Amino acid sequence: MAEPVERPTDGPVTRWRVWKDRMSPVPGNGSDDRRFVAGSAVLGLVVAAVAVLAAGPWDTGQRKAEHDRVVAEERTGGVRHVPDPAGPRPAPSAPAVLTALGERSGRTAPVAAGTLDAVLTPLLGAPGLGDVSAASVVDTATGTQVYAHGATTPMTPASTVKIAGAVAALSALGPDHRIPTTVQVSKDARTLTLVGGGDPTLDGAALRALAAGTARALGDSATGKVRLTYDTSRYSGPALHPISPNENIAPVSALMVDEGRLDGSDHGPAPRTADPAREAARAFAEQLGKAGVAVRSDATSGRAGKGATTVATHLSEPLSALVERALTNSDNDIAEALVRQTALKAGEPASFAGARRAVTARLKALGVPVAGAALVDGSGLNRQDKVTAQLLTSLLTLAAHPDHPELRPVLTGLPVAGFSGTLGERYAATSRGTGLVRAKTGTLTGVNTLAGTAVDPQGRLLAFAFLTSGTTSPGEAEASLDALATALTRGGR
Repeated sequence: MAEPVERPTDGPVTRWRVWKDRMSPVPGNGSDDRRFVAGSAVLGLVVAAVAVLAAGPWDTGQRKAEHDRVVAEERTGGVRHVPDPAGPRPAPSAPAVLTALGERSGRTAPVAAGTLDAVLTPLLGAPGLGDVSAASVVDTATGTQVYAHGATTPMTPASTVKIAGAVAALSALGPDHRIPTTVQVSKDARTLTLVGGGDPTLDGAALRALAAGTARALGDSATGKVRLTYDTSRYSGPALHPISPNENIAPVSALMVDEGRLDGSDHGPAPRTADPAREAARAFAEQLGKAGVAVRSDATSGRAGKGATTVATHLSEPLSALVERALTNSDNDIAEALVRQTALKAGEPASFAGARRAVTARLKALGVPVAGAALVDGSGLNRQDKVTAQLLTSLLTLAAHPDHPELRPVLTGLPVAGFSGTLGERYAATSRGTGLVRAKTGTLTGVNTLAGTAVDPQGRLLAFAFLTSGTTSPGEAEASLDALATALTRGGR
């Protein structure tokens, strides 16, 4: 049964005040003309970014995997390529989004809100979308909300809440931040402590490097077997998510290897260990033995004693890469780690409660509308999470703003329709939305959501959020949400 959600009401189309003050030209006013020119420059940057996005996956970070996939398939499409007759029909080429220098394309004109209303409102009424829905569409170049339907009504976001956690983490820590895992040795060199920093992507290769570094540091001082302890004190509060035990998320721990997965997978549901930290310590002890450091007994939980020194350190991938992976694959373990890193930066406990306070405060400081929001976890698995469609589009618009390059991984991490992540299989090759829609998906029983960006026929980048509740068929709901996003690429036609 679907949870009770207050039915949204249609609200007037509004303008995000930060962009309004900075971007709206007033005829006859010289200073405002300069704002208009500046706004055009901003649009140019956004359009240039769109050209890169529309042209295909980037050859960096998560985008490299998409490039490799295209090369492996050896199939090309579009106007200037020869399709493989033995393969499926190629995806349509993206429309041109750049004009010659000096030409005035009129792309600074506002999106036709009336046209969007005529197309999107009926699509929101599709039976597959359940009995409650909300929507927001924003022109990222101007910050103008060009479509709104219950946009300020709090709804259950499911995994689209990961956008909020990603923005908060990048804003608080920066895209270059790396999460450390360290090894400390006691003053008498008889006790080693593996200290978890909260990196859920720690893997076997990292443990081997830590063990080798530890062995080098100990040298001849390692006489006989050493005692091994492991420290998870960086995190606090309950380790189990309210839905646990569950194959979608491991117990939340500051120390884990491969997200606690037991089947060798790197994304999606998987059997998980009940004690990620103990398993990580056991694996580390094995690597220590291979490096020539004998451990005398099973590892125990504990903190390093006074006077202990750090002898080996492993740093995670940059936060930008973690954000991309969390959004592309809808990775719940990384999402929970991101909000806890935000909590630590804010001086809050790295717990569900501390992360909620830290993320909410960070978003409020960024000036986005957090009224009605309840960010009770980072993964979106908790039905108590609430956000508005307006909040999600505000976050996406902020990530597209030239003043916030640190937030760009939020956009580059969004799955590409028909190509990657959770949208890899949801758009046909002939769909207008393929390659032009990038969006975070969200799915819980009775809840289906979609939030991201779409390129319209004029080359504008539109941020959108569609939230629904009371759905009865995930397949029908996803198809209806995809149709809404695709309509944006047609300019509301």
